Amino acid sequence: MSGSSLDGLDIAFVEFEETAGKWQFNVVCADCISYNEKLALQLKNAVGLKGRDYRRLHSEYGHFLGNAVKQFIKENQLDYKVALIVSHGHTSFHVPRIFSAQLGDGAAIAAVTGLPVVSDLRAMDVALGGQGAPIVPMGEKLLFEGYRYFLNIGGIANISFHSADTHIAFDICSANRVLNMLSLLNEKAFDENGSMAASGQVNENLLNELNALSYYGLGYPKSLDNEFGTELVFPIIQSHGLSTEDALSTFVEHIAVKIAAAVGMIHQKEHLAPIEDKMLITGGGAFNQYLVSRIEYHLSMLSIHVEVPENKIVAYKEALVMALLGVLRWREEETVMASVTGASRSSIGGALWMGAH
Repeated sequence: MSGSSLDGLDIAFVEFEETAGKWQFNVVCADCISYNEKLALQLKNAVGLKGRDYRRLHSEYGHFLGNAVKQFIKENQLDYKVALIVSHGHTSFHVPRIFSAQLGDGAAIAAVTGLPVVSDLRAMDVALGGQGAPIVPMGEKLLFEGYRYFLNIGGIANISFHSADTHIAFDICSANRVLNMLSLLNEKAFDENGSMAASGQVNENLLNELNALSYYGLGYPKSLDNEFGTELVFPIIQSHGLSTEDALSTFVEHIAVKIAAAVGMIHQKEHLAPIEDKMLITGGGAFNQYLVSRIEYHLSMLSIHVEVPENKIVAYKEALVMALLGVLRWREEETVMASVTGASRSSIGGALWMGAH
């Protein structure tokens, strides 16, 4: 899969075993294939293309994905070991309840690799009136026992809550995409360990303006597109004329505050008793030590303990879950929960492309 932060293509080879409804997994090997400057720019600007050019990019990127998988298989000696390819693709358009478009033609991937491919994982949920996001909660429910809260910090930060009879998930706010845009102002691709943010000062005026954005007043289910960060949040930050360090520090604080507010919203709407809970944090943002420390600070007031798993799970949890969703689709089992997305019913999502005769 490819995340909205545009740091590259995540590929993971995962083995699954299911026994009496209990799932075990092993991430055998994984890698992030960096995009060259041209491809990163094409993906970033895809929403502005004319229809014909967009479809051309969809096909070309699908062939790129297929060739990347073939190279991954070769380098990791996985010939004849891969039964199924699951491709989330790169999200270009996401309009909740109307349509969600991911670049990377599944048919092209199947044609290049000769292997069966599952793609378009969000389309069925959207067709059923759902947000089409988040779709990771099904994987969290089946693969990670012992946690009720899950936080993924990618280009967008999203949260999931699971109990015996309740499953909730929604997008919280922009995260890495905007952090990386700010870091580029200091000619750095990202703020390693959050060191620049840690050296800055929080600007209360900017923090208050960001915290007051109307999206945060909406109830769940709800989801965000990339433009929320790039077209709304980033210009607001720039308008305050802060140093890069102060801008990063303020935006990190905003992310942490809104994560705590999301937990508080869940507590209030679900009438949850204040008990000690655990939250598993994954995604690229989990490597940002300063960001994690600010999240930990705000969540400690709600008796939520933060845990960051091993690096392989931090970096490739979403790819791992997409792999599981593809297996569920192959088995014709539900992949998306209506309680999470607001669709009219839970669904089996994903288009299946058979690569070989």
